[in-house]
Amino acid sequence: MAGPARNAPNSRNRSPASGKNAAALLPGTVVAAFGRQYQVRLDDDGQPLLCFPRGKKSEIACGDRVLVERSAPDQGVIEAVAPRDSLLYRSNEFRQKLIAANVTQIAIVVATEPSFYDDLVTRCLVAAEDQEIRALIVLNKCDLADRLADARARLAPLAALGYPVIELSALEGAGLDELRARLAGQVTVLVGQSGMGKSTLTNALVPEAQAATREISEALDSGKHTTTHARLYPLPDDPEGGALIDSPGLQDFGLHHLGKGALEYAFPEFRPLLGQCRFRDCRHDQEPGCVLQAALAAGQLDPRRFATFRQLLAGAEA
Repeated sequence: MAGPARNAPNSRNRSPASGKNAAALLPGTVVAAFGRQYQVRLDDDGQPLLCFPRGKKSEIACGDRVLVERSAPDQGVIEAVAPRDSLLYRSNEFRQKLIAANVTQIAIVVATEPSFYDDLVTRCLVAAEDQEIRALIVLNKCDLADRLADARARLAPLAALGYPVIELSALEGAGLDELRARLAGQVTVLVGQSGMGKSTLTNALVPEAQAATREISEALDSGKHTTTHARLYPLPDDPEGGALIDSPGLQDFGLHHLGKGALEYAFPEFRPLLGQCRFRDCRHDQEPGCVLQAALAAGQLDPRRFATFRQLLAGAEA
């Protein structure tokens, strides 16, 4: 069964402003996004350029491919954004929050301590499925042996669905080789709630990330943005050209932009059952002949994931 069409805001190419000489525009990649300011790494020399969007609205994400007009030796204006292969973002009924563009993989970072939210993990996986990007789960702080069994048990239903779970300790450097192998050649965005150790993991994988953060802080003449917006780092010693995007800690992941069909398809365990309910417009609640409810009662579906699905569906229908 083919999945529903992707639902991503402003994914089409923005043409350069009329009258601009296309040959004078410089291609590059957005490697940091903070408010209405963006750091763009130029293709020709790899140098960072502090850039601003043209116009009042700014819907540019870390990882976007852009065309820039240089306005000063160290500044530029973003004139165009190339079509995106993927866009990871969250939304509620009021607004959308872009996370990263053109990623090929999402790594959801959880930890043995503090406790992670099952609902948030499932929502991140749903977002990945909607954008047709691969997903894996990184279980950090596995050196805390007394908490490991509980974390493994909570992740077991996701591992059973085929999502890789990589156990490691970023602080001690244990288990990083397996993760590096998964990251090779991919543009991976790290997501997760605060306190899971994403920054420690980023610094372990990309030692120069701390230096890059300081450079961004100096460019902005402020340090307040350096931990609140996404940043892209090339993976060192990766011959396949992989990159890592570190994103701010999450406490929620709204998916208000996904409709009923997209939500159903974003749960892989539902796909063999879709279209088999007695009623075509089944809401998978109390309707007779609902195959999802029957599968849930038979223990074939994880109750926590099904509860998240019902919450998401209620939000989509509100």
